[in-house]
Parts: sequence; C-alpha cells; structure tokens
Amino acid sequence: MNIRTRLTLIFFSLVVVMLSVICISIYFFSDNYRKEDFYRRLKNRATNTAQVLTEVKEVNADLLKRMERNNPASLPNQYIAIYNYRNEELYSSDGTPVVNIDTALLNRIRLQKEISFKEGKVEALGFLFADRYDRFTVVAAATDVYGRDALANLRNVLVLTFSLSLLLVSVLGWVYAGRVLSPISKIVSQVSEITEVNMNRRLDEGNQKDELSKLSQTFNSMLERLQAAFLSQKNFIANASHEIKTPITIMTSEIDVSLLQPRNPDYYVKVLRSVLGGLRGLNDLTTQLLLLAQTSASEPKTNFTMFRIDDALWEMKEELLKAFPKYKVDIDFDLKIEPDSLSVFGDEHLVKVAILNLMDNGCKYSDDNRTVIQLEAGSADFITLRFVNLGKGIDADELTKIFDPFFRGKGNLSIKGSGIGLSLVKRIVSLHRGAITVRSVPGEVTEFTVRFPVRTV
Repeated sequence: MNIRTRLTLIFFSLVVVMLSVICISIYFFSDNYRKEDFYRRLKNRATNTAQVLTEVKEVNADLLKRMERNNPASLPNQYIAIYNYRNEELYSSDGTPVVNIDTALLNRIRLQKEISFKEGKVEALGFLFADRYDRFTVVAAATDVYGRDALANLRNVLVLTFSLSLLLVSVLGWVYAGRVLSPISKIVSQVSEITEVNMNRRLDEGNQKDELSKLSQTFNSMLERLQAAFLSQKNFIANASHEIKTPITIMTSEIDVSLLQPRNPDYYVKVLRSVLGGLRGLNDLTTQLLLLAQTSASEPKTNFTMFRIDDALWEMKEELLKAFPKYKVDIDFDLKIEPDSLSVFGDEHLVKVAILNLMDNGCKYSDDNRTVIQLEAGSADFITLRFVNLGKGIDADELTKIFDPFFRGKGNLSIKGSGIGLSLVKRIVSLHRGAITVRSVPGEVTEFTVRFPVRTV
C-alpha cells in the first residue's frame, strides 16, 4: 500500500468517525427532544382533563368524554384514565384502553409520583394529580405519530447525507493526499536525477520554512558533504596512484637498464641498493596511506590506553636517529611539569607516528637538520609539544594548505617527500581531541604546536 492510499484511508476513516458521531448525536438528541415534547403535551392534556373533571361541578364523566371526543387537539390514540385513592376509575376516554392499567401500576405511580413507560408504539405517562380535597392517579397514553414520522424523516436525511459525504470524502481524500505528497514526489524525482556525474545539482528548497523545505536543506547539506567526500576520495586515489607509481617506474627503469647488457657485480649491487631504497620508501608510503585511510574513517579502529608522552618522544628520537644519523633532535622539558601530568590517554602507536612525522619534517626542512622539541604543561588538562626548526619556512599563502593530503610547498619540491605526513598528523591529533597549529616566518623559524589531553594517574 503506497503512502497516498494510506493517507486517503486515514483521512476517510477520521471523517467517517466524525460524521458518525455527529449524525448519531443529532438523531439521539432529536429523539430525546421528541420524547420530552410528547410527554409534556400528553401531561398537559391529562392535567387539563383532570382539572375539568375535579374542579368544574357542571362537568361529569360523560360530558367530559364528549368534550374529549370532539377536541381537535387530541393526540392520536389518546387515552386518559383517572383513579381515586381506592383505585376506582373515575374517568376513562372512549374506546379500548391502549395500555394495560392494573393495581401494581397504580401503586407504582403513587410510590414514584411520576413514571413513563412504553407498550409497543404507545407511550404512556402516569402521575399524581391533587386538588384542594383529594389526590388522584392519572394515566395518559397516546401514539406520537407525527413525532415519529419527523424522526424517521430525519433518519433518512442523515443516512442520505452520510452516504453522499462518504463518496465526497473519498474523492477529496484522494485529491488531498495527492496535494500533500506532491512536494515529496517532486523531491523524489529530483533526487532520482542526481548521480555521481551531476552531484553538483541541488534540491529546490521551496519557501525554506516548512518541514519539507528543511528536509531539502538537510539533503542538500548531505549532498555537499558527499560531493566533498567523493572529490576528496577521487583526489586521494589520483595522488596515491601517482605517488605509488613513481617509485615503481623508477625501480622498473633501473632494472630494465641493468638487463640491457652484462654488467660488473658492483653495478648490480648499486642497482639492488637503489631498488631496495625505493622499496623501503614505497613501504613507508603504503604504511602512511593505510594509516591515513584508517584515521579518516567515520569510526576508526583505535586502541586507547594510558602511556607517557615523554617515553614516546625518547623512543621516536632514537628510531629517527637510527634511520638518519645526521639528524639532530633536542628535547627540552619544562621544569614545572609534574610527572603525573605526562600521562596521555590515546592510541600510543598513532601518537608515536604523529611525533615521528613532526620530528622528521623538522629535521628534513631545517638548514642544519636540527629540530627542537619543547614539552610544556599548558594547563591541567593538556600537555603541549612545540616542534621548532630554522630554515626556509612556509609561505603565508601555503599555511592553510599544508595539512591537505599530498600538498607540498613550492620551495620544498626538491626535498623527498609524499605530502602525507602533516595531513596524517592532523587527523591523529583530531582523533585524540587535541589541536595542532603552525607558525612560520619564512627564512627564519617554523613552529608546530600540538596539544594532547592528559589524564592524571
């Protein structure tokens, strides 16, 4: 069942229930009014008859019967009977009684003072009537022909109106559901036309006030994020392919050249060392690409534990100097730092990768292959690391781009690198709810400041 049919049925059901309640209420209150009006008129006629009989001495029962017989205001099948306190009949209308009057009924009337009851189509009323000297029991009955005809006519009108209303509501419900769903159908149509080829298209946001406009705005925001993600993925794949292809091409060319003719053993050793260096670089690049992909996931897999940031610094310094003996790394500690405040809660392996990248960049891009690391207690909640080096620095227009994957500054193209390191560092720091900033004065100093949240142990 589609939404339009469902909305039509819901609308139809609600209107049916509402119309049913209205029609039943009208019929019920009309019937109550008919009964009250009929019993009121019946009691008035019976009371008038009793007054004439008991208060007018010139009128006896026979005369009263003739008067009632010729009274045009009498009700259909009207029958009135009057009894004294000994249940003796003082008066009764002409004709056969239309209701059964017995002693039990008279006693019940005296007990309750007024009762109403029904026998078939005849409706009757019993009540006590008192004059100055005595009390009488009056029973009046008649058939409400006109009232019941009017009620039957009302019932027919309500049934006809109800039936026509159902037909009208069905049509209006279908049209109403179509109009309600028209903006949604429009959105569905627009969404179906958006593919990876034309992801720059956006939905019509309408008046930008109602819920459907907010839905379109939300969807457009999602499209913008998806477009940015697809573009980033596309650029990532293109750059990663280029970075991986370059060393493979170089190694392949070296091997092809070495196979053109016989060479001496020293040449082959040189080629093998070159290929080995290329493979190591390719292995490092692949590792960084995997880490970049891992930290870029919406829910990256991490292994958060407590570890000391100073131990990570010394370990990464030792590893870097083992690979590049000419590098120089100085680590300065703030003497105000409490030992307990050096504990960091995070993924130790990823934090070490970030530290190693910043150390390597600091040495690689400095004039003297030296970087200075300052460890400071910025606050009770954060530990601050500053990586400072002297060199060419970074141009002001490139400072906002250096954390983009595969971006490399114009002045550093001659230095070997892939442009992945800083983007990986930023994502690792963000993953740990930290912050990284950079300050650079070209030709003088470059300083990266990293803040990691700490936990006191």
